[in-house]
Amino acid sequence: MKSNLQIVSEHYAASARQDLAAMMADVAPEATWTEMAGFPCAGTWIGPDQVMAHVFAVLGEEWEGYGFELEQIIDGGEQLVGVGTYSGIYRKTGKAMRARVTHVWRVQQGKITRFEQFTDTLLVARAMQD
Repeated sequence: MKSNLQIVSEHYAASARQDLAAMMADVAPEATWTEMAGFPCAGTWIGPDQVMAHVFAVLGEEWEGYGFELEQIIDGGEQLVGVGTYSGIYRKTGKAMRARVTHVWRVQQGKITRFEQFTDTLLVARAMQD
C-alpha cells in the first residue's frame, strides 16, 4: 500500500502533467473538497466527479496556463500540507495572477478523504476584474 505522502505526491505530479484521471485516482467517493470562499470555485464538493466538474473544469476553461507550483509537502501522517504558488492568466481580462497557497489533506486507509485550500483570494480576484 502507498504511504499517505506518496498519495499526495502522486496527486501533485499528476496535476503538473494535467492528468485529471490520475489526480482523482486516490480520492474517496465521499471525500470532501473545499475551495476557499472568494476563490472562483468556492464551495465544498463531494467526490471526484464533483471536484472535476466544479473545480478543475472551471479552472481549465476560465484560466490560461493555470497551474500550481509545489514548494513542499509537510507530512503529518493522516494530515499533510502542501505549500506552493498558483499562477495563470484569466482569459476574460488577460490579467496574470500569482498567489501563495496551502492545501490541507486528510488521507485515511489509502484514500484522500478531505482537502481544504487556503489562498490569497484577493490576488485571484484582481486578475478577474476588468
